[in-house]
Amino acid sequence: MQLGIVGLPNVGKSTLFNAITKAGAAVANYAFCTIDPNVGVVAVPDPRLDKLSDMYNPDKYTPATIEFVDIAGLVRGASKGEGLGNKFLANIREVDAIVHVVRCFEDENVMHVDGATDPTRDIETINLELILSDMEYMERRIDKTRKMLKGGDKKFQAELEVQEKILACLESGQCARTLKFDEDEIVYLRDLFLLTIKPVLYVANISEDSLAGTEPAVVAKVREIAATEDAEVVTISAKIEEEISVLDDEERALFLTDLGLQESGLDKIIKAGYHLLGLMSFLTAGPTEVRAWTIKRGTKAPQAAGKIHSDFERGFIRAEIVNYSDLMACGTYANAREKGLVRSEGKEYIMQDGDIVLFRFNV
Repeated sequence: MQLGIVGLPNVGKSTLFNAITKAGAAVANYAFCTIDPNVGVVAVPDPRLDKLSDMYNPDKYTPATIEFVDIAGLVRGASKGEGLGNKFLANIREVDAIVHVVRCFEDENVMHVDGATDPTRDIETINLELILSDMEYMERRIDKTRKMLKGGDKKFQAELEVQEKILACLESGQCARTLKFDEDEIVYLRDLFLLTIKPVLYVANISEDSLAGTEPAVVAKVREIAATEDAEVVTISAKIEEEISVLDDEERALFLTDLGLQESGLDKIIKAGYHLLGLMSFLTAGPTEVRAWTIKRGTKAPQAAGKIHSDFERGFIRAEIVNYSDLMACGTYANAREKGLVRSEGKEYIMQDGDIVLFRFNV
């Protein structure tokens, strides 16, 4: 999963990115890796994996990971190449979802690019640039499809109707993700690299003083916009995340408790990201390695096996599965098997979050 962090200048975007990637290095003792100066890979905290590690004492511990991309700040006119506009838009096209950081705090020492805090205006500024870019893109695609249709191939008629539906939405000032598509229409979306169709997680960056108290009224504006797009919203304080990021696990837990918080902003962002994209994890465990594998909800067993190796999917025979809670209750895999809690599932089995799996295959 790759999440692109976007936002106007001075909203706390880079502070959050730096805090998240530092925290990712410490959580679960997973080595932080920087692929590019603005791309960080962090481990997904998973207490289930920790428990399995205690049980098996494996040679290798491999959590699921998320890539966070700190995308260049946006200015008005980015869709026309202003500032770092072209780079900004190209980077967004490559991510699975957008983490849109919205300033919801007042600080006279941190200048707002538009003079005052206004989450609605800030969100509309970025969305407008994405919409304008998508409009230009869709106009080119529609011209191409019309030419193909004039050639006499009627199969392009349905494709053209979907493209015109999207363009009309964009021209009305709405993001393409607000549209509803039926199964036949979804087929035509696969080769459309639209910016405004990507899922969005709005991160309301509030002051540290507001974090454990009543949610600031301005956050309600973010939630109103998110509700129209089926988007997720989390509230964090980038400054607090920055302070947490340099603490070890025990200090971090104490710090969060003192603030009256149950989890860090990173944990909230990861959970919301998984929910937004319909993702979950299945687990493999043994003395060689304990590992989490990220898949889409609704994935069947052979396709999950293919995440490990294509041979596993090609030669799939069955999946031997034990529920995580059952394994923990039994204490060992052998005990779980004796109690009949290890199931044998076939090709039509739909994987469940937290399944601990041994795939049987033959190629």
